[in-house]
Amino acid sequence: MKKAYLLLADGTLFEGKAAGYEGCSIGEVVFNTGMAGYQEVLTDPSYYGQTVCMTYPLVGNYGINFDDGESKKSWVSGYIMREMCEYPSNFRCQKSLDAYLKEQKVVGLQGIDTRRLTRILRNSGVMNGVIYTEGHEPDEKTIEEMKSYVVKDAVKSVTLSETEVHPAQGERKYRIGLMDFGVKYNIVRELCKRGCEVTVLPGFTKAEDILAAGYDGIMLSNGPGDPAENVGIVEELKKLIASGLPIFGICLGHQLMALAINAKTEKMRFGHRGVNHPVKDLDEDRTYITSQNHGYAVVGDTIDPAIARVRFVNLNDGTVEGVEHIGKPIFTVQYHPEVCPGPQDTSYLFDRFLENIDKHKGGQF
Repeated sequence: MKKAYLLLADGTLFEGKAAGYEGCSIGEVVFNTGMAGYQEVLTDPSYYGQTVCMTYPLVGNYGINFDDGESKKSWVSGYIMREMCEYPSNFRCQKSLDAYLKEQKVVGLQGIDTRRLTRILRNSGVMNGVIYTEGHEPDEKTIEEMKSYVVKDAVKSVTLSETEVHPAQGERKYRIGLMDFGVKYNIVRELCKRGCEVTVLPGFTKAEDILAAGYDGIMLSNGPGDPAENVGIVEELKKLIASGLPIFGICLGHQLMALAINAKTEKMRFGHRGVNHPVKDLDEDRTYITSQNHGYAVVGDTIDPAIARVRFVNLNDGTVEGVEHIGKPIFTVQYHPEVCPGPQDTSYLFDRFLENIDKHKGGQF
């Protein structure tokens, strides 16, 4: 087995063994603390432009199947593991992780001290890095490119180019327009199983076209990159807010909605990526364990209290985890209520979204 390496922007070098596709790949190095769900991580568009280090020491033990992906392909720039299981064992397994990484041309690295790497990222913050397989060593130009690397045009790179319609399971009760900023399939599934016909719209769809379609409610998806980069989308969201339609935003959708009410976002030191983040509902004085994947956060004290209020906060660092608009059927959350695998206690938020639609139809908003 060939050697492989990770070179960080601060000059730290890790030596390990090659995994997956052989080559050289630049990305923003981040870590995920989930004990399971590596297939969902690999296929989550929110990881576009990032090299993901899994902190759980054994990855790939239940293989890859054709049902659990969150999109049609892998979006990560690179993948780092302590140990990759070469002989997966699960009745649903249809291929090995190694085979999948090769198929998706994801450069992988295994056999390094992932705990040490995670500590570096926690202490110094996320930083750029280059993974390369023996025989694919980066030249000086590539190293300079790595050091100056910035994730750009993220939503443009992952969003749909054409509209997709997903039928409701059973009787159709609602028509939902879902803006795709990097949507995960499970958001669509959660809506469809509740009787929603879901039209997935390209992320740059104009508000006028969305409103003309006559949807009962608007869903804003997760996605990658710096939310402040999406100036045009934010302007369209301002029009959707003014329409009074029920809106539910998740992750990047939450951040973009905050920008649309003139709040601010900021890049976090190392972000939240995993399935064990405690979030408190300030209204109900109740704490949920949630799944998260984000590197930016809404700055709470920039939210105008006349427009919206913070309802959910992270109990680890106090960051904003959810916002509720005053007098409008609009709310957003930073975490993922649709997650699989992971805690599913907050899936009730989809029901709350549909309740808002019913109230809006009944003239209660």
